[in-house]
Amino acid sequence: MVDLTSEFDSDTLARVLDAGRSMGADFSEVFIEDKRSVSAGLDDGKVEQVTSGRNRGAGIRVVAGDTTGFAHTADLSERGLIEAAQAAAAAARSGGGGTKKVALSSPRRHPVNVVRVLPGSVPKSDKVALLMRADDAARGVHGSIVQVSAGYADSVRRILVANSDGVLASDEQVRSLFRVSVVADGDLGMQTGYESMGHTIGYEVFEHNDVGDLAVAAARQAVTKLRARPAPSGAMPVVIKCGSGGVLFHEACGHGLEADLVAKGASVYRNRVGELVASPLVTLVDDGTMTAEWGAIGIDDEGHDSQRNVLIQDGILTDYMWDYLRARNDNRSQSGNGRRQSYADLPMVRMTNTFVMNGDSDPDDIVKNTDRGVYVAKLGGGSVDTATGDFVFGMTEAYLIENGEITEPIREGNLIGNGPQVLADIDMLGNDFAMGNPGTCGKDGQGVPVGDGQPTLRVKSLTVGGTAA
Repeated sequence: MVDLTSEFDSDTLARVLDAGRSMGADFSEVFIEDKRSVSAGLDDGKVEQVTSGRNRGAGIRVVAGDTTGFAHTADLSERGLIEAAQAAAAAARSGGGGTKKVALSSPRRHPVNVVRVLPGSVPKSDKVALLMRADDAARGVHGSIVQVSAGYADSVRRILVANSDGVLASDEQVRSLFRVSVVADGDLGMQTGYESMGHTIGYEVFEHNDVGDLAVAAARQAVTKLRARPAPSGAMPVVIKCGSGGVLFHEACGHGLEADLVAKGASVYRNRVGELVASPLVTLVDDGTMTAEWGAIGIDDEGHDSQRNVLIQDGILTDYMWDYLRARNDNRSQSGNGRRQSYADLPMVRMTNTFVMNGDSDPDDIVKNTDRGVYVAKLGGGSVDTATGDFVFGMTEAYLIENGEITEPIREGNLIGNGPQVLADIDMLGNDFAMGNPGTCGKDGQGVPVGDGQPTLRVKSLTVGGTAA
């Protein structure tokens, strides 16, 4: 791939940044993005679409005091960039006049992934063949399979960030994704199974991950649920399988540790740094440097190197996640968590790969030490109030635990609880850490790729919203 710094020289960028500060602003920034993507979908044995797209443009941010001006443009000529910078400066105008010449540093890259096979070099017919293989594998599991949907997607996103503090940095982010959804039909109605796989590497991901195995797993999930009994209801111990419950910590805890929500008073963790906020077993980390994981980035969308941030250490809240503006306002260092959906959006504090670290327990012992409860093999979507930590999450694959053994599958129900309380109530933590499925995190209308994970763990009491008497 060709680095964007070869297309935009530092002198041009410096003039654009000067235009941004021409009305007395404190800070100006240029974010340039060139993203190419390909996707293909299959439904009922037929490939319904193979599409390609490109998104190319620049966002100019100007900060004057407490006011931010922002403009974006698809015109990447010097004139187009300067006009956008002037528009952003006008929006952020604070008076004072004068400019300060920007001296950009040498172009900098901080790669965290190695890409061997660029997806664009692979024929589309090979990508379609993956879809057909998944369809065949899923339908071969059981005669009850009535529908298979599969999707393939890849993208190459090149970004360049320059700002008036002298930062000049670039990154290339390659992502490859595959998903399978299966429907099985039985006496109790239809049941679904879903699996996905995604990494920030190239097409070589399919050399080590068989889409047929992924499809079989989704199909078996759907078929197993055909014989599921109603989920129990009430408070009980809940064991969450490794890699399947990270989304709970992402939503119910992670968002509350984003500095912008903390500053707004919309976080239950406000003013709690240094306090015990979780079980001493729990260490929670956000890490943008995890090679090949879905949320891995070389730099964030403000040009800061990605990094590993320990948010909770042995149950004690140690820090929040920071972007440029929140770090500047609080005299803190950026943490590599300033992210945006595209050049047309402003950056905000966002997670990357968020996870609970390993404990010491054998996962089998966690189940054996649970007399009665629920074993969650896969969590679904949910909702959370970051100000209180209250949440509701769906269980898309779950089983009863009876006399220390995983027994019958149960129909989909909900987990209802409170994020801080769940953190406090984790009383067993496994040694089998795994990352979960690739995700897209939505916040203020923007979506960015994120990863999450955790070892097998037990929450000693969590409300299960089932229908069983």
